Amino acid sequence: MRVLLTNDDGIESAGLQALEAALRPACELWVVAPDREQSAASHAISLSRPLRIHPAGERRFTVDGTPTDCVYLALNHLMKEQPPDAVFSGINHGPNLAEDVLYSGTVAGAMEGTILGIRFCVALSAVPVKRRFAFETAAAFGRALLDAAPATTATMPVLLNVNVPTDAAPDSFRITRLGRRGYLAWVEERKDPRGRLYYWIGGPEREHENLPGSDCNAVFDDGMISVTPLQIDLTSSAGLGQLENWKLPGFTRS
Repeated sequence: MRVLLTNDDGIESAGLQALEAALRPACELWVVAPDREQSAASHAISLSRPLRIHPAGERRFTVDGTPTDCVYLALNHLMKEQPPDAVFSGINHGPNLAEDVLYSGTVAGAMEGTILGIRFCVALSAVPVKRRFAFETAAAFGRALLDAAPATTATMPVLLNVNVPTDAAPDSFRITRLGRRGYLAWVEERKDPRGRLYYWIGGPEREHENLPGSDCNAVFDDGMISVTPLQIDLTSSAGLGQLENWKLPGFTRS
């Protein structure tokens, strides 16, 4: 099996190296990762500037771009002649739960694999406990996912968002849906040495909503590994029904 590994914390991150060590014995592993941190890059792709690829070892490369750039270059250039069977993104240094998936470069790396036709794509994140990170359980779970990939994708492609608490039991997990949480709106205005204003945005996390079956409840309340299947199609089925009899003055629905 051929596997592509990327992340959004950069190729030197401890999380990527832990997952690389766990996956490499089981597959032909290619690592194509950003040359620096790209956290919260979401699904950004670099269309207005050139990208540079630099070798970083055997089947290892850095890219001066986003996780999406890395996966795009890997699948359409570096691995073009023989695409991977799976794409793994992570291990992220911190959770990607609920609305985080809309901002996460880690999730975007896996999602780009799905968009480009890879049948098994996984975003893997480690959730610290009392600010302590450990990647062993997340790496072992990633290896288990790789071993299960052929059977998992037998009927349809799979895109998974996985969050692993540092102190999670290594032999149990829960299938979840996205929960609800967010961050306090926060803008800090400062002045640089020349008197010009600049701004830091983004506040601390809010408490998650209590939604049974959610990834937030599994991780934060029960200390469980959460596995959430995602999809590319963002169409709202409820919204289609709500707009069924929608009328706009001056316009006719066809």
